[in-house]
Amino acid sequence: MRYEAPRTLADATGMLASCPGAARVLAGGTDLLVALRSGLVEPELVVDIKRIPGMEDIVAEDGGWRVGAAVPGAVLSRHDGVRRQWPGVVEAVELIGSTQIQGRATMVGNLCNASPAADSVPAMMAAGALARVAGPDGRERDVPVGDVATGPGITSLATGEVVTSVFLPEAPARSADAYLRLIPRTEMDIAVVGAAVSLTLDEGGRCAAAKVVLGAVGPRALVVEDGAAAIVGTSLDDEAVAALEAAASAAAQPIDDKRGTVSYRRKVAGVLARRAARIAATRAGERS
Repeated sequence: MRYEAPRTLADATGMLASCPGAARVLAGGTDLLVALRSGLVEPELVVDIKRIPGMEDIVAEDGGWRVGAAVPGAVLSRHDGVRRQWPGVVEAVELIGSTQIQGRATMVGNLCNASPAADSVPAMMAAGALARVAGPDGRERDVPVGDVATGPGITSLATGEVVTSVFLPEAPARSADAYLRLIPRTEMDIAVVGAAVSLTLDEGGRCAAAKVVLGAVGPRALVVEDGAAAIVGTSLDDEAVAALEAAASAAAQPIDDKRGTVSYRRKVAGVLARRAARIAATRAGERS
């Protein structure tokens, strides 16, 4: 195995594109190093991107924030600007691993690992986040975060491409988000179900826009359009959130495994979506 730590993005994408065998990108390494040690992957090349300018930066952009691919969760969680605009995204990132893991794990790494149970992905999707993808010959493209993973451990990235950052757009006025998950233990576990909700309230306190996203109940994070439709135009009364809960449960596509049954996960998906919506609405109301 060859290890490289290029100092330019062009060198990184060039190395990845020209490698004849399997290649992996190293940002925080909290998933990759475990896979290497367990023999799950045996890449010919590992490209460490941390020395490339901008990869460890959080930069204000168009009212929102651009988060570099190598920004550790511990750094992101202490960023007042991101936390103020997207508290649900931050609380999702804070659930990735232990305190020690937080010092290395990155939001972009969590995205590109393409786990159906990734905590940050539903929250980023609910926020309308975009991933910036760089490829050979200087090509760049922005894609919705939800389009990066196509299945468990599989991404839409072409050979030589790497996600360099995630853009979190400016949160509209009277808007907020929230993320909740259920795990069997109190910490350091992966989600049985995750639920992210972002919403905007109008001046009368009614829901003007919403997005509901579930994690760990399908091969990739799932947007629940019927759940959002159930609360838009309402004051999030009991009837509206009950309809949201039912829509989330119906949309869930989980599997039976040692972590939970299909029926249990569907039930929990609805409950978490309802609770996350209530939290997001309370936060949005406080911003009015």
